[in-house]
Amino acid sequence: MKFRRRLRSRLILSFLLFGTLLSVMFAVAALLLQSWLEDALIARTLADEVDQYISDLREDPTLVEPFYTRIQGYVTRPGRADIVPEPFRDLPGGVHNVSTGEGYFKAAVAKEDDFWVFLTYDVSENRELSRRLVVGLVATVIFFSLLSLALGIWSAGRIMAPVTLLARRLEALDETEHGSLKKHFPDDEVGQLAAALDDYAARLHELVERDKAFNADVSHELRTPLAVISGATELMLAQPDLSERNRDRLLRIARAARQSTDITTALLHLVRSDNADNGDMPAQNVGEIAGQVVDNYRPLVGERDLKLAYEEIEKVSVIASEAVIAVTLGNLVGNAIRYTNKGEVRVRTLRGRVQILDTGPGIPEEELPLVFDRHFRGRQAGGGKGSGLGLSIVKRLCDLYGWRIEFSNREQGGLAVTLHFFPDRDRP
Repeated sequence: MKFRRRLRSRLILSFLLFGTLLSVMFAVAALLLQSWLEDALIARTLADEVDQYISDLREDPTLVEPFYTRIQGYVTRPGRADIVPEPFRDLPGGVHNVSTGEGYFKAAVAKEDDFWVFLTYDVSENRELSRRLVVGLVATVIFFSLLSLALGIWSAGRIMAPVTLLARRLEALDETEHGSLKKHFPDDEVGQLAAALDDYAARLHELVERDKAFNADVSHELRTPLAVISGATELMLAQPDLSERNRDRLLRIARAARQSTDITTALLHLVRSDNADNGDMPAQNVGEIAGQVVDNYRPLVGERDLKLAYEEIEKVSVIASEAVIAVTLGNLVGNAIRYTNKGEVRVRTLRGRVQILDTGPGIPEEELPLVFDRHFRGRQAGGGKGSGLGLSIVKRLCDLYGWRIEFSNREQGGLAVTLHFFPDRDRP
């Protein structure tokens, strides 16, 4: 089916079908015409011969029966046809097709009141010629079908060459190149398509650059106020006469400022499509970051009967930005807490991966492939919980760093999210 969907294959099949159909129609028409002309000519000849012989016989009763190599004639009295070969004796007047052990014949019969005339014509050689004609026409059809196939392959290659060249140049096109397709093609349909692709690429590049500039500007401009908030919070926390209630509030502000800083850093990585994997960045202890994330999200539990736990089963080290790891784990842990009303949310670091297990409602199986779509919120989301962007950001960060993330429903209820940092070495 994939071969038939290709445009080049369609052209080849079209040439092949057209050539074969045309050849078959020509062969059938030739056979029908040959058969019709042969039958009509022989029948007319025999009928004319019988009529002429009867006319001559009436004028000269001593006239003998006609005899040729392939034509045999018989004249008898009515009811006395013993001299006539048995296959022809009982034939009524007219022209007939007769098959005997000796071959195939055309028989013309005239039964007058005073005598009967039988005239037979041996058409066995005609049948053999017709058979040879059929074989020749079949061979002709096969030949022209193969010729049509070869012509289709050659024509498809010539027709599709500009389109194939356009596709290859489009695949090799660098994101910094613009307007470089049209110059390689003449001003025909493919050239018009190349010009349209150049215009579209230019508009798309402008849109992407504008979006990158906006995100970079926003992320950059947020750094200064966030730094001011963090600095002011640290100064206020250093005051000795600070009440415990105010200290908790300031700590929440400090955590929120830290999370916001991490988010702006992660967004800058996405805007630049940069994972900073150049060997200069030190390896990060995922366990320590996961523990900090769990502590930061404890205030979200509130008064619910929900336990938030973290355990480091195996140590995991990853060369990546600390902010990226924190944002990724923070979104996953935050979602688990947001949709789990009671029970437990447990974060575990295993060999090369982190697991977030909860006892919430889980996700319907048909919605699992959609969880990373922007603004997607499943049936379990309820009203007013999230904007549907967090997991989309997580997926983009995982793609940037080559990580793999999996969602699955647990048999005992709830959801299991696994973040694989080394997917090539850590297949479950």
